[in-house]
Amino acid sequence: MTIAQWLQATAEAHPARPALYLGHDLIEDYAGFHAAAARVAAALVGMGVTPGDRVALFLKNTPDYLIALFGAWFAGAAVVPVNAKLHPAEVAWILSNAGARLCFASPDLARGLPALTDAQILTEVPQAAPLAAPVPRATDDLAWLFYTSGTTGRPKGVTITHAMLTAMSDAYLADVDAVHAEDAALYAAPLSHGAGLYSMLHVRAGARHIFPPSAGFDPAEILSLARHHGRIHMFAAPTMVKRLTDHARAADDPGTGLRSVIYAGGPMYLADIIAATDHFGDIFIQIYGQGECPMAITTLSRHDVADRSHPRWRQRLASVGCAQSCVEVRVDAPQGETGEILVRGTTVMPGYWQNPEATATTLQDGWLHTGDMGFLDADGYLTLQDRSKDMIISGGSNIYPREVEEVLLQHARVTEAAVIGLPHPDWGEEVVAFIVGDATAQELDQLCLSQIARFKRPKRYRHVAGLPKNNYGKVLKTELRTWRETDP
Repeated sequence: MTIAQWLQATAEAHPARPALYLGHDLIEDYAGFHAAAARVAAALVGMGVTPGDRVALFLKNTPDYLIALFGAWFAGAAVVPVNAKLHPAEVAWILSNAGARLCFASPDLARGLPALTDAQILTEVPQAAPLAAPVPRATDDLAWLFYTSGTTGRPKGVTITHAMLTAMSDAYLADVDAVHAEDAALYAAPLSHGAGLYSMLHVRAGARHIFPPSAGFDPAEILSLARHHGRIHMFAAPTMVKRLTDHARAADDPGTGLRSVIYAGGPMYLADIIAATDHFGDIFIQIYGQGECPMAITTLSRHDVADRSHPRWRQRLASVGCAQSCVEVRVDAPQGETGEILVRGTTVMPGYWQNPEATATTLQDGWLHTGDMGFLDADGYLTLQDRSKDMIISGGSNIYPREVEEVLLQHARVTEAAVIGLPHPDWGEEVVAFIVGDATAQELDQLCLSQIARFKRPKRYRHVAGLPKNNYGKVLKTELRTWRETDP
């Protein structure tokens, strides 16, 4: 069974269920959603799209996104979701690498794109007499071609099959959260990433899909929509959780209507998730995944996130939880010691798109080498340290930046912190901290020396107005390494 058949099955069983909303307004019920996707599929077939062709989505978060997504699958195509914040030149490179036949693009995003690519650019969702049924595809056929964020060079295309998406969805329901028809998915994070991957299991359940009129993340808007619709599920990056918490606390808004906030995509610092849970209650669930194993490596349950009775609750809260039921997870080091995290299972990619060299490096003996460093405790909880490339070696000792960042962020006058290693003639590397806030170096030194070994504390502190981030909110440490003392 392919993902397009999930929409067809829900529409046949529950045609009148509300499906797509823009703000408070109902746009389509499931019968209308299905018919719109089938009309898109017919138009694509009429334009020469054949099974397996790649159709790109360079769209903002609107109801048309899901219509185009399922329409492409209905036509037998594979989708190439592209982050709406990318530069047209970056988008053109992805379209070329993917061999995309055509690209749906929001009108304001499409400006300048046609001159950079041979792909056909569609700024409106096309319509034709609907196809009667989805074009047949095998479960191992390509469904979603995901391009990595490319923080260290050109992004790589991760091949994600219909079978992988099915296994991911099944694991979500088994290990992460239940989804019912009465629930609503709210799309404040880019649909080209985790939010889009979670849309399909909400289609499968016949749940509602809520699109903020801003087409983005605005804390006040999110809280207002949650109050109006109720039973809201939302995928969010850790930076979004922090912003939502800060706004809600300032506005004395309890977050009525928020049922589940799934967070992933970057480091969630202990102080931030404690503050979020203290304010909103037990609505938070963490998952850990990669594009190469989408959304499906580990999960930290809402109970574990909210629990304060376990003797090691802080250590568990600092972890990313236990392996999901679709994978095996191990660390190439003895228990409790840090090593590279390895994964195998039904949600692991078959390989990178037209990149056998990278595939051979990343997939070895059936295991995905994630490039992430971490350790497993005796209860199976996995704690991330850093990407292997971010580890600092100073004077022969390994230092993991996240451990230092966790301490720095405990200071009341530090809002963001990033730690990197820079070359040092005597020690190999020295620890340098970039700080957003007005805490003094002396205060930060005292804080570090009270909690971590002296050799781990930063040797230099740089106060900056903000940290460079990619389109998913991850700090670009590669860019920090290029900043001179006079840079921002």
